[in-house]
Amino acid sequence: MPDPPAWKHDFPVAWEDDHLVTRRAFAQSLVWVSGAAFAGNAAFAARASLARAQPLPARKVADVDELPVGGAKVFAYPEEGDACVLVRLDADTFVAFGQRCTHLGCPVVPEPAQGTLQCPCHEGLFRVTDGRVLSGPPPRPLPRVELARRGQELWAVGVRS
Repeated sequence: MPDPPAWKHDFPVAWEDDHLVTRRAFAQSLVWVSGAAFAGNAAFAARASLARAQPLPARKVADVDELPVGGAKVFAYPEEGDACVLVRLDADTFVAFGQRCTHLGCPVVPEPAQGTLQCPCHEGLFRVTDGRVLSGPPPRPLPRVELARRGQELWAVGVRS
């Protein structure tokens, strides 16, 4: 009979010790792992709900006379990386929305003359007055940025999904 391979001398395993994990022990480990995953997800959810409960900071967006009727301006709110678009619909009406399409996150382009915000990636259309989906693949409306007018200044004061 040939000599056993060298690795069997370095890592000897007896066949009776090879099946130490019983079905009950395996099921217990699954329960522990599932419980840990649940606890981790609950912690993330609690953290996200606490972050939503805190008010967003107010940030100056533009001066009223800065935009002509039908004009648009891109700004960041609530964080520097969160692109939003401000559109002046008429002399006294301003609306602002998150600029990321709710389909795949492409930037939307305001078309106030047509009354839409257009996503050029997959031809999604949103209504410029309220951000609702008019056509295309987007599953939900654009998040609306709440504006406050303070004299001749427009301030972003919150986001409503």
